[in-house]
Amino acid sequence: MRRGFTMGVLILVLIGTDAFGAATRWGWLGVRIRDLSEQEMDDISKKHGLREGFGALIVEVMKETPAETAGLQNGDLVVAFKNRLVVDTRALQRYVAAAGVGETVTLTVLRREQGRRPVPVRIGPMPDAVAAARVAAEYGFLLRDPEAQPEPGGAKRPTLLPAVAAVLPKSRAAAAGLQVDDIVVEVDGKAVESLEAAREALLGVGERGPLSLEVRRGGERMSFLLQDRRDP
Repeated sequence: MRRGFTMGVLILVLIGTDAFGAATRWGWLGVRIRDLSEQEMDDISKKHGLREGFGALIVEVMKETPAETAGLQNGDLVVAFKNRLVVDTRALQRYVAAAGVGETVTLTVLRREQGRRPVPVRIGPMPDAVAAARVAAEYGFLLRDPEAQPEPGGAKRPTLLPAVAAVLPKSRAAAAGLQVDDIVVEVDGKAVESLEAAREALLGVGERGPLSLEVRRGGERMSFLLQDRRDP
């Protein structure tokens, strides 16, 4: 098994088995997860007699989600999904992606002081806001709520336009030149006047093709073309 996985925390969401699209109803558990450190892998393999430590660690179970309803807990380590090994967070995402909304699946978790136990979970539909964030992340950026923008003379005026919160390293957005704090004015050819409008536009992104963005950086308007995630 490959070691040294990224330790970043992420929302467990899924992408469509092959594509995006507003008609797709994506499944969701409602947890934040991360990969294991090398030390955690070693500790787990010694404690539980596994050949090598693996799994996706639940950092947070969100309120009023399928995960909470099922009784999953912070600190649970998911090691299997329907008897298939979960080696890391991406594996768990892929398995959830293959499950249908409304389907009940069994997760095998390692829980502190209780050891290995099965947990049945009914896959729920992903909220639109989370799904839109997932689409953006696939192209390599994240959006944030708008903030007051400076006017000439130092005063600030309110704006409803969303801004780029993060650009993921080695992503399509990074390659195109998108930057943190760029103010987004168009998504996929659609003018956006709020974060909600930007999310709606992202949910409408088609199955294939690049994603176009228009942003305002300082006093300049700029255009970017983010190639599809499957393009070379």
